Amino acid sequence: MTVRGENGSRRRLRYRPDSELEIELSWAGATDVGRRRETNQDSYVTAPPIFAVADGMGGHSAGEVASAAVVRRLAELGGNETVLETDIDSLLSDAVDDIELDAGETELGAGTTVTGVCLSTSEAPSWTVFNIGDSRVYQYFKGALSQITVDHSVVQHLIDTGAITEEEAETHPHANVITRAVGFNEAPIPDYTSLALIAGQRLLICSDGLTKELTDIGIQHFLATQPTAEAAARTLVQQAVENAGRDNVTAIVIDVHAVGDVIDTGSVESAGIDLAELEDPEVDTEPVRVPTAE
Repeated sequence: MTVRGENGSRRRLRYRPDSELEIELSWAGATDVGRRRETNQDSYVTAPPIFAVADGMGGHSAGEVASAAVVRRLAELGGNETVLETDIDSLLSDAVDDIELDAGETELGAGTTVTGVCLSTSEAPSWTVFNIGDSRVYQYFKGALSQITVDHSVVQHLIDTGAITEEEAETHPHANVITRAVGFNEAPIPDYTSLALIAGQRLLICSDGLTKELTDIGIQHFLATQPTAEAAARTLVQQAVENAGRDNVTAIVIDVHAVGDVIDTGSVESAGIDLAELEDPEVDTEPVRVPTAE
């Protein structure tokens, strides 16, 4: 397990270097080895403008090596003023080379999923969402939960073609087989999508160790009831482990408190903050420190 970055509470950032628009975010990551695995092969990065989770796979420690390589590379974007899709593509390609060198010869090979978000360079405030594999990004907004990413997996393909139902997918014998990964000496091919950046939005980035144990209703419940990003991330991981914990479990939760003059007053009041304290806030334009933790 490798972690890059740190948790942040009500941090004000400039959306783009050429824009006066300011945003206010809180974010937190949490991970657990689970109840059945000997090692934690998940890794994650929380270093604005990039947030991502990688779920490693392969024999012995190969998965841990692969997820660590991806997170180390993506962490290079931490503190950058702008991040383009081509930047992510390039770093994921570098990670494939790193995996080959670091993992060496393994019987099953070494690879990892990766999914996450970064601040977009679009004029309209938005996130760039990227995904390879079956780790996921969700949005919780105004009481509704939406899955933003689409799994690259055998069962997702069967669902899309109408061969099986979503209920049947949960017990399908190929439920763990993915169709895209970072590693295995293949070029990484992320899917990208744009998601509006909105005050009051809560994002969840997670490995499949969480979605194996919690239904969408359960995920929605804990995102709705926890007052802070840190509490939400820790509660989701804890609940997934307590349900069965069959795999490593990792979650990053991001809260959008304000976008320009639009403030999510609900989150402000629930945090016990006086609205007057938010007038004329200082803008944090310094690069985010990216400590290391192995």
